[in-house]
Amino acid sequence: MAVQKMLRFVTVDKEMPEKRPPNLRAHDFHEIYREFAEIKAAEQAGRCSQCGVPYCQSHCPLHNNIPDWLRLTAEGRLQEAYELSQATNTFPEICGRICPQDRLCEGNCVIEQSGHGTVTIGAVEKYITDTAWDQGWVKPIRPAVERSESVGIIGAGPGGLSAADVLRRAGVQVTVYDRYDRAGGLMTYGIPGFKLEKPVVMQRIDQLEAGGVQFVLNCSVGQDLAFDAIRGQHDAVLIATGVYKARDIEAPGVGATGVVKALDYLTASNRKSFGDDVEDFDNGTLNAAGKRVVVIGGGDTAMDCVRTAIRQGATSVKCLYRRDRANMPGSQREVQNAEEEGVDFVWLTAPKGFTGGIQVDGVVVQRMRLGQPDATGRQTPELIEGADYVEPADLVIQALGFEPEDVPTLWGVPDLAVTRWGTIKADYQTHVTNLPGVYAVGDIVRGASLVVWAIRDGREAADGIIAWLGQGARVAAE
Repeated sequence: MAVQKMLRFVTVDKEMPEKRPPNLRAHDFHEIYREFAEIKAAEQAGRCSQCGVPYCQSHCPLHNNIPDWLRLTAEGRLQEAYELSQATNTFPEICGRICPQDRLCEGNCVIEQSGHGTVTIGAVEKYITDTAWDQGWVKPIRPAVERSESVGIIGAGPGGLSAADVLRRAGVQVTVYDRYDRAGGLMTYGIPGFKLEKPVVMQRIDQLEAGGVQFVLNCSVGQDLAFDAIRGQHDAVLIATGVYKARDIEAPGVGATGVVKALDYLTASNRKSFGDDVEDFDNGTLNAAGKRVVVIGGGDTAMDCVRTAIRQGATSVKCLYRRDRANMPGSQREVQNAEEEGVDFVWLTAPKGFTGGIQVDGVVVQRMRLGQPDATGRQTPELIEGADYVEPADLVIQALGFEPEDVPTLWGVPDLAVTRWGTIKADYQTHVTNLPGVYAVGDIVRGASLVVWAIRDGREAADGIIAWLGQGARVAAE
């Protein structure tokens, strides 16, 4: 009798890949989850109920065909599973590692709602794509026909790179401009290796470069090269810069030495992982070793900072967040990992100021309570009078989120339309801006968001650009 491959959630319990013990993983920057073995991946994929309305798929920004590639994995047809996954996702091995599955696909799994524990979708996605790289199933980009049109992409993060992939596969000539010395954006310099090891990113960039994508790095638009010059060199331009301007705390003492921005801190750590010389790390400014560290914020960037500080050898690491655990924006899975590694979360607290003068030596902490819900439905933090205290600190990391830079002014493009928040206005389907032939995607349009949304935007914008180039070719022909 044939063995039932699917609908095994009643008899097979949910299992995540094994995590390395906290006392071991807290001393290095390697990924914390081990790989599934083939038999375990098939077993866990076989727990999928193959429901008629797959909420996992509808809650995935890319609308990945999750039930079908789970079924193929359960049946041992891994190459077909990879090809189906790759059809809708430019970087499935990256999404499998860093997507907040607990808030997206897995959080909406039907069997999770019925009490059986979600299918471990992200872990299976990572497994099948890593297997595809190992087995040589990931094919080089080889367009069937080369086209004469060219597109300039400003920003080598997930939005820009996913657009570059789609455009090159269609034969369009692509040049990517980026301010950093390596492509990848936050995937390279913002996300620590224990969540996303850098060779995983570099292999995709190598694939794009081998497929004909040109990279112009160490190029700051508006300084090294004018936006109008880029626009003049290409038939279309895609803006995919992300948002890098950190939100600052307005409090006494914020300018003291030792009060640093999250992205500066994470970038220094990631550069060291590449073997770069990083002066501010080497002189201790952006190095947590031997220090009492306080991180301010409750999002995924804050989680990256606290877990990085643990690995750098901090004496203590505390995370201040003004709401409680249930209301924090970061992944609950990441909070659990951080707690296992020794991070102390201090809920319902906010900074009032910093002590120590020139060199910070403490954070003046205000205690909070949750009051009435605001317009978004979240309870508003309220100050508890007279409950302030000082938390000793040698290094304070601000992880309060990011805002868009003033792109029209920085680039000398006053006609480029922006919203009242400073993000670029773009059509939600084609991603075209008010300037003909100029498109925009990702965080510079959405505000700070997820990598998976940037990938979706980049793929959609590439389709819009290809359609627009086709219309232009027909008009020219007429």
